[in-house]
Amino acid sequence: MSRAIRVGDFIRDEISNIVKTEVRDPRVTRHLTVNDVVVSKDLSHADIYVSSFEYDSEVNQEGIVDVLNKASGFFRTKLSKRHTMRNTPKLKFHYDTLTKDGLRLEKIIFEARSKDQENNTDDNG
Repeated sequence: MSRAIRVGDFIRDEISNIVKTEVRDPRVTRHLTVNDVVVSKDLSHADIYVSSFEYDSEVNQEGIVDVLNKASGFFRTKLSKRHTMRNTPKLKFHYDTLTKDGLRLEKIIFEARSKDQENNTDDNG
C-alpha cells in the first residue's frame, strides 16, 4: 500500500473523529460522513469527500462544503497534533454525490431488468 493511501486513510479517520468530538459549529452535523480522502503523491494536498443525508439539495451541499473549507485550518491544526509527519497536507473538502448517484443508478438498473423480464415473459407467453 502506498504512503499516500495510508495517509489518506489516517486523515479520513481523524477528520471523522474531529467532526464527531470537537466541532461545535451547528452547521456541521454529527451525520456528516467522510467517504474518501485522496492525497497527492507528494503528500502536500488532500481532497476530502464528504456526504450527509441531511444535505439533499445542491445549495445545502455547497454550503456545508464552504463551511468545511473555511474551517480547513482548524482541521489541519488538529491533524498536525495527531501525526508525526513533517508536513500536514492542505485540505480541500468536496461534496461526494457518489452514494446518491449509486442509489439512483441501482434503481434505473432494477427497472430496466424488470422491464426486460416482462418483455421476455410476453414473448414466450
